[in-house]
Amino acid sequence: MASPPQGGPMAIAMRLRNQLQAVYKMDPLRNEEEVKVKMKELNEHIVCFLCAGYFIDATTITECLHTFCKSCIVKYLQTSKYCPMCNTKIHETQPLLNLKLDRVMQDIVYKLVPGLQHSEEKRIREFYQSRGLDRVTQPSGDDTVGGDPMGLPYSTFDHSRAHYFRYDEHVSLCLEKLSSSKDKSKAMLQQKYVRCSVRAQIRHLRRVLCHRLGLSLQHVQILFDNEPLPDHMTMKQLWLSRWFGKPAPLLLHYSIKDKRR
Repeated sequence: MASPPQGGPMAIAMRLRNQLQAVYKMDPLRNEEEVKVKMKELNEHIVCFLCAGYFIDATTITECLHTFCKSCIVKYLQTSKYCPMCNTKIHETQPLLNLKLDRVMQDIVYKLVPGLQHSEEKRIREFYQSRGLDRVTQPSGDDTVGGDPMGLPYSTFDHSRAHYFRYDEHVSLCLEKLSSSKDKSKAMLQQKYVRCSVRAQIRHLRRVLCHRLGLSLQHVQILFDNEPLPDHMTMKQLWLSRWFGKPAPLLLHYSIKDKRR
């Protein structure tokens, strides 16, 4: 089994970037042997610690930023709650919640290792054909929640054409106005359904609301069950802590403060 790379995640990322730059700056016609040496040095960063093979569906532990094949780390966490490389506790009860698909790393691996993506697609096709099954793709849409260990909506991902930020996981929201007997404001969203990245924070949602309603930021507040939500909370944190296991969309309310206050 390969030994873990030395240094923290940031040091590893910087070393990987520098080595990649060195490889691509070389003239392959004049420095072929040197290119081979550099590629060997990259292997420790793109090989799974658990299976000693190149990353397939590269998945990173959010607590320590170590990366593994998705199938390897999911199988490993069935019997352990700790990172196999640094022994950091991932999660007390549900370690799968702290796993994140590392699409950038997977793109790097597919570009560095010739034929790997093609052979993986071929292997998957043969697997389904040998069992007489139709290949099922991960669904995407507002009406589907589940399948993902985090309980978040799926979004399909095409490595050949995808953009890192645009193809993030998404969550569907319903924004209802919280009305009261004292509320005389007529400001109300014309379209109350919103779809956004799980990385988005409450402060981003407030800004969108203010823009659509033509109000300043201090006059709009977002609530869940009449409880104001902190600006730094992400949609992922909100979904997991308040809406896990429930069907989409996630219901939020917004209130408009009196401008005279």
